[in-house]
Amino acid sequence: MADKSIDDTRRFATMVAAKQGWELNPDADFTDSLIEGLTVNWNRYGYFLCPCRDSDGSREADASVICPCAYARDDVAERGHCFCALYLRSGFAAAGGVPGGIPDRRYS
Repeated sequence: MADKSIDDTRRFATMVAAKQGWELNPDADFTDSLIEGLTVNWNRYGYFLCPCRDSDGSREADASVICPCAYARDDVAERGHCFCALYLRSGFAAAGGVPGGIPDRRYS
C-alpha cells in the first residue's frame, strides 16, 4: 500500500466533506494538524484512523473510527462537528459555532 502525502489526505478530507454536505474546520492550523495526523496514521496503519483516537490494534477493531468515523454523521447533526472537529455541519462556523468537547461514542 502506497504512502499518502499531506496533499493526498487533504484531497480525501475535502472529498468526504463535499460528499456529506459538511465543511472542513476553517481553523487552518487546527485542520492542518488533523490532516497531518490522518496522513501519519495512513502511513503507519494503512487506513485513515481518526487522529484523535488510539488504535485498538487492527483494521477490524478500528473499523468504527476510520475517517469519517461511524459516529461522524450523528455527531455533526447533533453537535455541529465530528469528534475531532475536522468536519463541521455546513454553516456551523459561519453562524458562530465553536467546536467543543463531545462524548466519544466509541466506548459508550
